[in-house]
Amino acid sequence: MEVGGSVDPRFAAVRDAFASALASQQGTGAAVAAWCDGTWVVDLWGGAADAAGTLPWRADSLVQPYSVTKPFAAVCALRLVDRGLLDLDAPVQAYWPEFAAPATVRQVLSHQAGIVALDEPAPTEAFYAWDRLCALLAAQQPQWTPGEAHGESALFYGHLVGELVRRVDGRSLGTFLREEVCGPSALDFHVGLRPPELARAVELTGLGEQFDRTGSSGRPELYARAIDNPPGARDPAVVNGVAWRTAEIPAVNGHGTARGVAGLYAALLQGRILSPAVLREATTAHCQGIDAVFGHETAWGLGFAIDADDFGMGGLGGSYGGASTAGGYAFGFVTGSMGDDGPAYAVENALRACLGMPALD
Repeated sequence: MEVGGSVDPRFAAVRDAFASALASQQGTGAAVAAWCDGTWVVDLWGGAADAAGTLPWRADSLVQPYSVTKPFAAVCALRLVDRGLLDLDAPVQAYWPEFAAPATVRQVLSHQAGIVALDEPAPTEAFYAWDRLCALLAAQQPQWTPGEAHGESALFYGHLVGELVRRVDGRSLGTFLREEVCGPSALDFHVGLRPPELARAVELTGLGEQFDRTGSSGRPELYARAIDNPPGARDPAVVNGVAWRTAEIPAVNGHGTARGVAGLYAALLQGRILSPAVLREATTAHCQGIDAVFGHETAWGLGFAIDADDFGMGGLGGSYGGASTAGGYAFGFVTGSMGDDGPAYAVENALRACLGMPALD
């Protein structure tokens, strides 16, 4: 497949790794971007933007990278923390009185609140009605005592954080993100697409029963309840539809370019968007161990997954955005072809090799 974009000659190996990853995909294409020491060194894309292969992936094509969206939502709340308008250790009820779970803002941001599944069935349409879904979450009892375990709130993190933002600031999460974070930093990333952005959206491919079976294998019992109610988040007819794309579902339905994803982390590394003190708090592990929802080892900061030398977030299907403090780089990989995280790892490891850094496991 033809690769478009640009790469600093020092990082030619990243282009080769990306071309290999792109060639291995069965559906729509992908994009990658990397920022290092103050400059963009990689900005590449390729493949098709639709399943029929008639539309090329362009520099401004927008793709849904699923949970890569979550840190964008967290940053909105963290800006309010920076302003003294939101207290990390206050109970959620201080801002959202109807919220039944005895959780703090910090526990919500670090996936410790236990609001990861709904006990009562909800229809797909609940995703499109912000107040309706927030009312269900407010009434829901947690799956564990907040603070005693952790587990990714796969579908609801954006509503939990976003309703705190709305209660404090008055703006929806998507509007706050656009006006306070992405707009000022020129990040092409959006929650709740408007008509001009809809025209740039990439069709997700590879979703279906086989993908679901592979992703569900070996998971805890809680996993199915946490990702299937309301139904639709992995249904191609839903996620490629206008109703889904225009709604604000900020745990999973952000849409952006690879450069938009990497740009968030570049801005954070440069000391923009958040103060150094709040960024340190957000990128320090607040809990660590087996995730009660996904069943594997995780360490959570405030909206970010924390590893040895980096912070960021992966998404269903293989997308990833993050920053390496040791390497001084920001990285974004987004794909329209649903698979695993192997391609993103391969491309980031090529970047790390160019910087003389050890490969990620």
